[in-house]
Amino acid sequence: MPIQRTFFGQPVTLRMPPRRFQLLFAVAALITASLVLLGPPSSTDLPTYDYLREAVKNPHLPTVDDLPNVPRPFGPATHKPPVQPNSTAASSYRAIEWLGDFKWRNPFSSALTLDENRAVLPPLKERPPIYTFYDVKGKQDKALSAAENRLILAWRRAWWAQGFKPQVLSSAEAMEHPQFRIVQQLKLDAKTESEMLKWLAWSHVKGGVLANWLALPMARSDNPMLAFLRRNEYPTLSRIEGLQNGVFFGDATAVDAAIKEAVHNHLLKNTTANADKIAELGKKEGGVMVNLLGSANIAVDKKANGIAYYSTETIVKLYKSVADKLGNTTQAEGLDTLANLINSHVHLTFQENYPEGVTVVKPLPEHTTALMYEAIDIARNLTQCPASPLPKSCPPNRQKCKPCDSAKTKKLQLLPSFKTSSSTYTIGTVPHPYTLNSLHYTRDTLDANFLVRNAEHDLWINAATKDFLGDKHGPESRLMHFKELVAAEQSPANTLWLTAERVTQADLDWVFGFALPQHASENTAAYGKSELTVFPRPPLPPPIPGVEVPEERWIKNEEERLKKAREALRSKERRMREVVDAVEKWSLADTEAWKFARAFSARRRVERKKWEVEEETFAGSERKAGVGGGGGRWTDKFRI
Repeated sequence: MPIQRTFFGQPVTLRMPPRRFQLLFAVAALITASLVLLGPPSSTDLPTYDYLREAVKNPHLPTVDDLPNVPRPFGPATHKPPVQPNSTAASSYRAIEWLGDFKWRNPFSSALTLDENRAVLPPLKERPPIYTFYDVKGKQDKALSAAENRLILAWRRAWWAQGFKPQVLSSAEAMEHPQFRIVQQLKLDAKTESEMLKWLAWSHVKGGVLANWLALPMARSDNPMLAFLRRNEYPTLSRIEGLQNGVFFGDATAVDAAIKEAVHNHLLKNTTANADKIAELGKKEGGVMVNLLGSANIAVDKKANGIAYYSTETIVKLYKSVADKLGNTTQAEGLDTLANLINSHVHLTFQENYPEGVTVVKPLPEHTTALMYEAIDIARNLTQCPASPLPKSCPPNRQKCKPCDSAKTKKLQLLPSFKTSSSTYTIGTVPHPYTLNSLHYTRDTLDANFLVRNAEHDLWINAATKDFLGDKHGPESRLMHFKELVAAEQSPANTLWLTAERVTQADLDWVFGFALPQHASENTAAYGKSELTVFPRPPLPPPIPGVEVPEERWIKNEEERLKKAREALRSKERRMREVVDAVEKWSLADTEAWKFARAFSARRRVERKKWEVEEETFAGSERKAGVGGGGGRWTDKFRI
């Protein structure tokens, strides 16, 4: 007899629901389980409109690479590979990605990264900090503040180009020092107090290098003093002979000890009675702090010649016309004139560092004239005589220099292949293989059939290193040597490698350490109210011997092909992306060279931009100085 079940005394009859409801419950249970185990679908997994449109136009069976990564809820957990901070940059043609690793000389980055798009670069060297002190009490005329900020910007730019990380200190850092209240109670004169606050601020940031913002590096990057300062190891508290109080270096312990000894000097026990004696100390070599300590406490480096200090005494002695403008009524104008003079001296130093001039590497020169426009423009700027209020003057640290003569400008030449020379600065343009093949084979478009039947592998790397390595090296060896040229420790100081598809030089001023010429004149002449002497542009470099110069109409064709190549690389169309991918696989070494140079340049920009954001609220930043990225003549048209 069946059991009768009841609920609150009422009989209950259990019946199976209809089949359609059983199916509905099963589907609902499956969806619920999927959401619990796999999570909701991501928006990145959904096809875009462009993808669907392309799929309708060009249907094809999906490959393994096209299939999405399916989560494995019951499999072992996995971690994503670590990504280094600040290792990507935006681009219209894929994101630019890199990895810092000591194995960067490996010919192909993908062997280390397992990622075809990520380049392996040498680990980014830590820049040693260099500090300056700038403090304005009370309100100051806007024009004067702007002029001072432009001078500090020139200081920051010159030291950044030499591998340092410039930072501007003020009384805000000095107030954090334990001795600040004691110094405030001493009732010192303004000049002496400012000098002591500078040391307090320096001590607060734990020592290092402290430089006046009118002390700038003017020498080759391998100058012994600059190389020593870059090591960021300072065994003794020291200054440089002949630079007065322009540059000091020492560790935190030595700086703190010096401050304590100076504060307790017997002259500071009664500053009112000893005011004249304290003022006299400030006039002696090294400044007031050095003389409060005595010669035994600060070592003197007597063989340094890589830093130019534009002290008041130096300006009055060597640049009288500039000194005359530094009076109270024309001080802002005088500081602007001084900034132009300093910039011209840094530029002149660069030209003297490379007495044989500038070389532009132009591999496969028959059809790459349009490809070299930017490189040649930069080379002409580097060899142009810098605009200057005193064109015949020399930097304070090199009074026997050879001022630039517009009638005898530095040599500018084109070479079909790279040649190593420490007395020549080299500029190279690295094209994407699609761009180079399009120009070299004079084709508006490329396809896989043409590559297989007609194109050679790795045209650019073979031609660019032919004179440097000869004919017996394979692509792997050529790549290793090319990477050395781009990124080895001394190479960035002697060479500049650009990518042909990125027409932008917004950070060149920071690469070279000076603002490139923005103006030129047909004849040497004064320019505007600034009374700057502006020089003519150097002529275009002569053609490569034995290479026929193309007619204007053929150059116009090159320009059109270059434009189409850039558009092809930025294209999101599936067919074009497949063609570009085929070209990259056809010339793996050329692709690796382009990828490496592109990533090295991008990392340089990212590093500086990040630092600029950190420092934008301090004196001497581009925002404070009222200027944008350097370069002037060029705009960022193609972010590739």
